[in-house]
Amino acid sequence: MIALTGATGQLGRLVIEHLLRMQVNPSSIVAIVRNPAKAHDLAATGITVRQASYDDGNALTAALKDVRRLLLISSSELGQRTAQHAHIISAATHAGTPEIIYTSLLHADSSPLNLAEEHLATEALIAASGLAFTILRNGWYTENYTASIPSALAHGALVGSAGDGRIASAARTDYAEAAALVLARQEPLTGTTHELAGDDDFTLTQFAAEISRQSGKPISYHNLPEADYRAILLSAGLPEPLAAGLASWDVGASQGALFDNHRQLSHLIGRPTTPLADSAKATLTQLP
Repeated sequence: MIALTGATGQLGRLVIEHLLRMQVNPSSIVAIVRNPAKAHDLAATGITVRQASYDDGNALTAALKDVRRLLLISSSELGQRTAQHAHIISAATHAGTPEIIYTSLLHADSSPLNLAEEHLATEALIAASGLAFTILRNGWYTENYTASIPSALAHGALVGSAGDGRIASAARTDYAEAAALVLARQEPLTGTTHELAGDDDFTLTQFAAEISRQSGKPISYHNLPEADYRAILLSAGLPEPLAAGLASWDVGASQGALFDNHRQLSHLIGRPTTPLADSAKATLTQLP
């Protein structure tokens, strides 16, 4: 039995899609979810759905019964991640689950992003747990940027604080395929850490130019001070913690936090990562 947390989330669903595409028997997959009502489609394929939140140690231990390998998809609750992940790691040890895979952050041990602290703490907990493990340090999803295409088209501009920082992002499905492959492989986990990023990199100026090329509309990138970018995000209705986070992460990108050129992701999945142009096209074709 293999299992994953966050199975109804965006990454979790893609991991399951890849597992099924790889002909993994659905009956050997355990989807751990907070709300089983959102997992009816997964259960319909023969996947075992078990309910447990990241905060409920007893439920997590029960959910991991007979599980050989767990994919811990990091929690989305910033500031709560370390404690929540500790519950899951403890549950795995109590349930007798011998192996764990964790979705961490690109270059977590040197990243200037404030996200790194909780990821590093989780990595340390896993290393100290005695479980066999693999760490997947994921870079940024290209979808983090393509989500801004409608706004850029509406205003004729893309704004941010990333300067000329180079961003080696990949599509979410690329990272999901990597996780599925590690989750399903037969070889034991050996404490490996993978730094995962896209094959190609771009600046936000180049991203704006790509939107212009495909849409036929002039889009320019305007680099702003962090405080100004945060103010724009707040005016757009984002909550303060998210607006502050997005602005600070852009500044981190300007410092190289989202760049890596070692192509470990494409090596792991055995194909090139999804080009930026393809991700932009997919978003543009879905617009009214």
